[in-house]
Parts: sequence; C-alpha cells; structure tokens
Amino acid sequence: MKHPKFIKNQVKQEIQLGCVSIFWMSFPTVAIFYWEIKGHSKLYDNIYKNYQGLSGVLVSIAGFLFFTDMCIYWIHRSMHHKNIYKHLHKQHHLFKIPTPFASHAFHPLDGFLQSLPYHIYPFIFPLHKVVYLSLFVFVNIWTISIHDGNYRIPGPLIHLINGAAHHVDHHLYFNYNYGQYFTLWDRLGGSYCYPTALLGKGPHEDVRK
Repeated sequence: MKHPKFIKNQVKQEIQLGCVSIFWMSFPTVAIFYWEIKGHSKLYDNIYKNYQGLSGVLVSIAGFLFFTDMCIYWIHRSMHHKNIYKHLHKQHHLFKIPTPFASHAFHPLDGFLQSLPYHIYPFIFPLHKVVYLSLFVFVNIWTISIHDGNYRIPGPLIHLINGAAHHVDHHLYFNYNYGQYFTLWDRLGGSYCYPTALLGKGPHEDVRK
C-alpha cells in the first residue's frame, strides 16, 4: 500500500468492482451449469464405470489445466488489443499493484470470457463432476493467489509456474506474462518476462528505495 502506484481507496474499489462483476457473471455461469447438469456435457458420476477409471481422472485433470491455460492465454492477450482493451480489460489494469481483491475485479464480460474455457472443457472432454467443481474452486483460489503480492516461488519452478511475481509484472508493464498457471504459452508467444521482483527490482524494492 506504500507503493506510489497503489491508488487511493484501491481495496474498496477492487471490492466494489469485484462484487458487481461476480453478480453479473453469475447469470451466464449458472445457465451453463444448468445446461451441464441436464446432460448436455460429458460430465459423469461414476469413476470406475466410465473413462478408464482413476487414471482417466488424472489425465482429465492434466488436460483441463493444459486446455484452459492455453485458451486463457489467447483470450487474455486478445483483451489487450487496442480496440478491445479500453472497453473491457482496462478496468482490471487500473490496479497496477494488485491485492487479492483485484483477482475478480473485472468488467463482467471480460471476466466471463476468461472463464469460458473452464466451462467449454467438459463439453469437449469427459470430466468427473466432483473433479470439475473442485477444479473450478481451485481456479478461483489460483486467481486470488497470483494477485496476492507473495512473490515466493521454489527456485526450480520459477521458469515453469506463473505466480504472483510474474503476474504483478503483467499489471505493471502490460505486455508480459498473460498466462494463468504456467509460463509455456508466454514463452511460445514471445511474451514471457522473468519476474522483476525476483531480480530485486520489483514493487517491494521500489518502496525500500
């Protein structure tokens, strides 16, 4: 909060925008959930009766993470196009030094579009219902975690995992680190940036100076 780019009443603004966004996003989200439980998706109940048992569940989790990470990278990156950014994604980038409350502080349409890959996956690939809901909770916790300002990442994982240190650079410098969980698509897309916070040049160091 001592950083010069931390805006006045920021937490209050993040909470207000997040509440509005969650309210409006819930309508299409619930509609998709309803469509799924009515049997129009490939969600299933019995692990051992369907899709290769437990090994199939593990494969589906890996597939979910890979698929959603890929889709969100490209959706997120498209949100930075000059003709789209000012109308949708700019609201989220008002917060240069985000707090956990910024994690859901989006324009509602922006937030819903970035959530679409989670909902699309079980319409394309088999997924256990409990696993699906668990992953949906995990995704929300992960989204909070990359906005929480905790830059500690185990050394060997720095180049693999997209954590808070990576994501704060996205908020500060705009054109880097669009990924959700991993750095793979940023590397392939030429948008990867090693976290400045881990080089001693991040927000905390700015405050110390």
